[in-house]
Amino acid sequence: MAKRDYYEVLGIDKNATGAEIKKAYRKMAMKYHPDKNKDDKQAEDKFKEASEAYEVLSDPEKKKMYDQYGHEGVESMFSKGGFNWNDFTHASEFSDIFGDGFSSIFDIFFGNGFSRSGRRERVPQGEDLKISLSLTLKEIASGVEKNIKLNVMDLCETCNGSGSSDGSTTTCSQCHGSGQVRQMQRSLFGNMATIVTCPTCRGEGQIIKNRCPKCQGEGRVSKVKNIKVHIPTGVSEGQHLRLRGYGNKGRRGGQNGDLIVLIHEKEDDTFERREEHLFLGYPISFSQAALGTDILVPTLSGKIKMKVPAGTQTGEIFRLKGQGLPILNHSAKGDLYVRIVVQTPNKLSKAEKELFAQLSEFDKERKMTPGKRVINKLKDWIS
Repeated sequence: MAKRDYYEVLGIDKNATGAEIKKAYRKMAMKYHPDKNKDDKQAEDKFKEASEAYEVLSDPEKKKMYDQYGHEGVESMFSKGGFNWNDFTHASEFSDIFGDGFSSIFDIFFGNGFSRSGRRERVPQGEDLKISLSLTLKEIASGVEKNIKLNVMDLCETCNGSGSSDGSTTTCSQCHGSGQVRQMQRSLFGNMATIVTCPTCRGEGQIIKNRCPKCQGEGRVSKVKNIKVHIPTGVSEGQHLRLRGYGNKGRRGGQNGDLIVLIHEKEDDTFERREEHLFLGYPISFSQAALGTDILVPTLSGKIKMKVPAGTQTGEIFRLKGQGLPILNHSAKGDLYVRIVVQTPNKLSKAEKELFAQLSEFDKERKMTPGKRVINKLKDWIS
């Protein structure tokens, strides 16, 4: 079944404010909350659907990607297989949203390593990775799937990510398992206490006795992975895709970071791009301009015949509708604008010189008036 639009799920429009989004989520979540709908799988699914919509629309970056690319733009921000409760970052808001009458929600959905604050407890997340991906206009027009070879920090299979060769750990004697220590510093205002990460256990609260010989206690090792990246149609220079969970593995069982794919658009030899529209110049001869002709115009999907009427002047622009690039997150396309350039030959044969000499006699009878017409056409082209 097709996934529903997030705005439709919460019953709001695209211009809804943050407060309106939160209010709409509260209304839906209260209606389908598991505590109110015991053993009702359909209500639980609707509660999860509303929470997924709230997770995306309440986050400016995720909302921007969704507005541009739809569900395809944010699916990489969730766990493999789609949104699950580990992807929900608003657990700390539940007491504000539901009050104290629904405390069981934490046990239902956040019992796996989460505290009531909605944060994982001292499990370091892996680093995000960034790569640049160069695309041609044809790839942008049709969408493309790229295979990328990437060096990442991944789970150490020798110790299964624990960092220990025998699985044994001890509580850090300096921080007593808290991962933090208090430091006193002298200042002009007297002694000041600050809380810092424990330098002995690096904030983990545990000390590994016998480190894994393969990963040296990290719980992760460097590996080369092949990753498939699906690029939707209509992306442009400077945009990025976030592939959730494809970054480095966290130390000692921590969650994976993300892979951020930066879009770079290769310069095209034929077309100039301006958003979803394409532009090109097409040269024709004096005789073709005077008598009219049919030309074959290159497009991203092949050549198209276009009629150039008799008397066409250099700088005139013709539009081929729908021959540009796809508009982001839309079925429509931009246009292709063809600018005619009447070329003056710089090498003439004897016969050509004789013919042009005959034509010049007719030119003497024509009135050539200077003006801004050609300049205005040029301004239209470059604006």
